[in-house]
Amino acid sequence: MHKTIIGLKKAIPYIRLYKNKVFVVKVGGKILEKKKALAALCEDVTLLQQLGIKLVLVHGGGVQASELSQKLGIEPKFVAGRRVTDTDTLDVAKMVYAGSLNIEILSALRAHQTQAVGISGVDGCLITATKRPLVKIAPGPGEDPIDVDFGHVGDITHVNAAFLENLLDGGSVPVVSSLAADNEGNVLNINADSIAEALAKALNAEKLFFLTDTDGILSDVDDPSSVISYTDIAGIQKLKDSGALKGGMLPKVDACIGALKSGVRRTHIINGTKPDALLLEAFTNAGCGTMIVNAVEQKNYQNGELGA
Repeated sequence: MHKTIIGLKKAIPYIRLYKNKVFVVKVGGKILEKKKALAALCEDVTLLQQLGIKLVLVHGGGVQASELSQKLGIEPKFVAGRRVTDTDTLDVAKMVYAGSLNIEILSALRAHQTQAVGISGVDGCLITATKRPLVKIAPGPGEDPIDVDFGHVGDITHVNAAFLENLLDGGSVPVVSSLAADNEGNVLNINADSIAEALAKALNAEKLFFLTDTDGILSDVDDPSSVISYTDIAGIQKLKDSGALKGGMLPKVDACIGALKSGVRRTHIINGTKPDALLLEAFTNAGCGTMIVNAVEQKNYQNGELGA
């Protein structure tokens, strides 16, 4: 029997399990930088949708926003690695997140005849947020903490899940950019990882994916081959305690844990620049990145899929 057919047959239990379920997929900036990677991802999304899975894509675009800022003579400002969003920077975020990047994803999906709708958290009152208050933070290692105003940056307080559910039930793929607004209509810049987590919770998603340019969580940050295939919340805490989790991986891991604690069944961190990564992680026992689950689901996985 042809190995493609064998692979399809092995995927049958997953296809049956995931039909009519929701996947939330956060697309990292590195995927958006590479046209081939974005095209391949959109092909995977199209296939998943045709199999009856409901998908929501979330994206930011910090790198692209910084590039446009510099072209416009606006120097990006960061404190302890976090972007400060002043009025000019917010205007850039609107142009990049809700504009050029969102359109690029929509056009890549259109190439596969996938009905996608580009929105931000402002549309349909999807995401309500409040402006972040002053934060006491150390600007650098060993420096004394100072009060920092991150400007037009918000923290999520509410998600209008019904708005997304209407789009999903109508056969659309919502593509959500990382902007929201408060109750007075003030637009706020929101961390895209936080949006993905919030949407996964509100939609009671089956899976939450973070697509990055790394193969997953490493047990040894200096060894690219030390990818952890699966772990639970306790295992993540051990990695944090050991210092194995650093930098940009931390907010993704925290978002995974937050989603799991609110009922999302499985969360995944995978390399979205690699071909078919989303399909491999969803439809094969071994996957291709790191799956984070709660302790009960980990036992189910070990006794069920790994034992099959």
